[in-house]
Amino acid sequence: MPVNHDTSFLEHLPQNCAVQFLDRVEASSSREAFRFPVGDAWESVTWGEAGDRVRRLAAGLLALGLEREQRVAIASSTRYEWILADLAIMCAGGATTTVYPSTNGEDTAYIVGDSESRFIFAEDESQLEKLRAHRSELPALAKVISFDAALADGDWVISLDQLSELGETHLAAHPGSVEEVAQSIQPDQLATLIYTSGTTGKPKGVRTLHKAWVFEGEAIKAQNILNEDDLQFLWLPMAHSFGKVLLSTQLACGFATAIDGRVDKIVDNLGIVKPTFMGAAPRIFEKAHARIVTMQAAEGGLKEKIFTTAFSVGTKVDALKRDGKSVPLLLKLQHGLFDKLVFSKVRDRFGGRVKFFISGSAALNADIAQWFHAAGILILEGYGMTENAAGATVNHPDGYKIGTVGQPFPGSEVRIAADGEVQLKGPHIMAGYHNRPEATAEALTEDGWLRTGDKGELDSDGYLKITGRIKELFKTSGGKYIAPPAIEAKFKAICPYVSQFMVFGAERNFVSALITLDPDSIAGWAAENGKEGASYADLVKDEAVLAMVGEYVDTLNAQLNRWETVKKWRLLDHDLTIESGELTPSLKVKRNVVEKNNKALIDGFYTS
Repeated sequence: MPVNHDTSFLEHLPQNCAVQFLDRVEASSSREAFRFPVGDAWESVTWGEAGDRVRRLAAGLLALGLEREQRVAIASSTRYEWILADLAIMCAGGATTTVYPSTNGEDTAYIVGDSESRFIFAEDESQLEKLRAHRSELPALAKVISFDAALADGDWVISLDQLSELGETHLAAHPGSVEEVAQSIQPDQLATLIYTSGTTGKPKGVRTLHKAWVFEGEAIKAQNILNEDDLQFLWLPMAHSFGKVLLSTQLACGFATAIDGRVDKIVDNLGIVKPTFMGAAPRIFEKAHARIVTMQAAEGGLKEKIFTTAFSVGTKVDALKRDGKSVPLLLKLQHGLFDKLVFSKVRDRFGGRVKFFISGSAALNADIAQWFHAAGILILEGYGMTENAAGATVNHPDGYKIGTVGQPFPGSEVRIAADGEVQLKGPHIMAGYHNRPEATAEALTEDGWLRTGDKGELDSDGYLKITGRIKELFKTSGGKYIAPPAIEAKFKAICPYVSQFMVFGAERNFVSALITLDPDSIAGWAAENGKEGASYADLVKDEAVLAMVGEYVDTLNAQLNRWETVKKWRLLDHDLTIESGELTPSLKVKRNVVEKNNKALIDGFYTS
């Protein structure tokens, strides 16, 4: 079936995000909108109930004096209250400034100060303390609205309920004030400031307009892949554009969303919520793949043999189907048996109802995507960045190519520049970087295209393949070009115990690597190999572990060109984390930070 490229939806776009939300409330008032954990149970609210709450909070912001396009920050993990706050800010005509809860106090103060945020929604004591410590640097910050009612102090800090009470009073005197503000917001008005977590220097605030978020949601709706009957599970950081675009998509399509930002609860929640789709970073799929594979390996014997044979059969059947060929009867019967014995159990781990996953924020290894596909789980890889409101291209359930990031959103364009850079154009492109005219000029071409910094290629069907970051490509001293992401992705598909694999060697005479292991996976390996209870730090120095990882490196090298092979490597004594500053909140490696932190170790590869 051909992918829908109809752009007629562009003629009927909602005027702004606030109107888009209020229209959804009116159209779907009695349908479920959100569910969220309260203790061990899940609580549900309808669109009508969410709409009433947002109206009161928006009116509360108006009562506090919020004016058009003034910024209101949110410093919180992903939770229902985050979404209420964001919708209220936009319905009151303000613009949301996002702050990751893991951001340190100094950078939090910088973001709140640079954005000139007048108010901030703060999740808990830890977020409030960052603000208190830098209050003298934030003269524009008039109020803190805490999600924790106990933190209200009757002065600078008020609770969410107190803001709602202010709103009720305001609405009693001005009944239609929120709707009036919403209708007055123009498409080119500022909707969000999302600060990119750069690896060097201070983060840059990306100015995204209402029309960009509206376009994103409506472009996905126009492709007819989601509707009111779907159920999303949302764990992604809402401070990240990937999380934010999924909210825009929900407003456009009207499905319900189950929200819980606790990453360690994802697998458990999938089994409880039983969603029909979920967006995730590739690391989530890598971990799930590794967990399932290592668990089966630990079973050993007949169970492991059945599992291995099932995926061998599944891969063959999958390849035949994707090539448009018929499946021989014997192979079809084998596949049906293995679907009952193996693949159905894999699907059940994700709730059993998933139509597809959407992968974004970093490159997904094609081998891992094919492994899931063989089990009957479709992962649609997409591509975009904060500077284009998250979504530029995406694969479609009726038209996808594993190993690509799909075709451009209807109503947008992609081109490949002379140097191989992917460039984007459309209603979703940012208005620029806040207070950074020079950086804005560098990011946008004279004819209005966004420079992504990624290298890529378009095939004859218009599917985009990302081949690496322009700045990440390096040349060895022998003059050979190396694309680290390609090598790193191969290793992650080979080794089920790896967490991160980072390749280095710019202007050096060979390629080296730093490796971290997944703590859960290596703990499972240790239990199976007589080393149960050993610490991570001890395991990465253990001769048996080093030998095991060395075999996987050898397997990798056998698949590479001679000049790409990894000659030296080292296991780090810790896995990379958001808290250490070596991962972004969307789980991407900050390569520059890792390289700086391990400079002596990397230099040692080439001097010893």
